[in-house]
Amino acid sequence: MAGLWLLKSEPSVFSWQDLKAAPNQTTCWEGVRNYQARNFMRDQMAVGDRVFFYHSNAKPPAIMGIAEVVKPAYPDHFAWTPESKYFDPKSTPDKPIWFMVDIQYRCDITPPITLPELRQTKGLETMLLLQKGCRLSVQSVTEAEWQRILSLRNIRL
Repeated sequence: MAGLWLLKSEPSVFSWQDLKAAPNQTTCWEGVRNYQARNFMRDQMAVGDRVFFYHSNAKPPAIMGIAEVVKPAYPDHFAWTPESKYFDPKSTPDKPIWFMVDIQYRCDITPPITLPELRQTKGLETMLLLQKGCRLSVQSVTEAEWQRILSLRNIRL
């Protein structure tokens, strides 16, 4: 069975619309600088895993659509580029610290599923996204949570 994830991005940094406009509707998920989020990508994400794309720091925050992992984890080369905002002098090509995956657009969720709607949905009470203080940009989603969220818009994949 494919893994299930939620990836957060601020729309002012990289939006759902940016993914849809990218060549082949595909992008690398660079810039993750949290060890737990990195470990999820590096050690658990695989090609074919499904992803909820979530706009954080938006009004309102919301799940915008579904993407799929199309390239497994590989070193985040932006960490080696001094001009990059993701530069990390401790990371080198010989000993990379940070990793990224590639994701590809699959479908919109219309209308987007807002954070208030998620909070009001029975069955999502333990979802990582809804836990106080959980700010991870890469989060696992259980099969039950995934199916419950899809049911909010009658999405069949």
